[in-house]
Amino acid sequence: MIIVEGITKHYGSRKALDNVSFTIKPKEFVILVGPSGAGKTTLIKLFLCEEKPTFGRITIDGKDIHLLKDIHIPYYRRQIGVVWQDFKLLPNKTVYENVAFALEVSGKPDDKIKKEVMKILDLVSLRDKADSFPHELSGGELQRTAIARALVFNPRFLIADEPTGNLDPQNVNEIMNLLLKINSLGTIVLLATHNRDMVDALGKRVISLDKGKIVRDRKRAKYDYR
Repeated sequence: MIIVEGITKHYGSRKALDNVSFTIKPKEFVILVGPSGAGKTTLIKLFLCEEKPTFGRITIDGKDIHLLKDIHIPYYRRQIGVVWQDFKLLPNKTVYENVAFALEVSGKPDDKIKKEVMKILDLVSLRDKADSFPHELSGGELQRTAIARALVFNPRFLIADEPTGNLDPQNVNEIMNLLLKINSLGTIVLLATHNRDMVDALGKRVISLDKGKIVRDRKRAKYDYR
């Protein structure tokens, strides 16, 4: 259970978030929409403990994440998968190596890394691209690689920040279906997007932000933040 309680975030005199509260239940798929500057990015930074709220708190399974000691934050972040619009892949590493990298850094043995990576590449339909480099992939394949990397620690919570912003409609559908598949396996998905067609097609819960406030929170909703 993820509970956001009265979150307000100031940057000097600017209020990026204003008394934002909502709950995300286990296995839920939630879409976050709103115009540029609405507060979506700030909220994501708070979930990742890159920022701390000015007021309020975020609790996950009853624990206030912003009370974590610095030494524990890297372990907390392993529970959260993050997918970015610009992929953030390492250009000199293959698909396999990009996905395996975080596991290697964490000290897992090679045999377990191989087993985990190949399982995830099967999930995102990229086993046949394991030895390819990022410059050899299509946009959809790049994003599926980024999603695979986000799943290496089997996170309970996946944040996808504009994951289809650089993709054509066919690849948008591929990523949309993959996020639905991941959610069906029990992972909470929080999708931040401007893609109206994708939001309308998904028909999931939509939280609309505008000027740092929640202006709408509806189940099985269409894209609308006004």
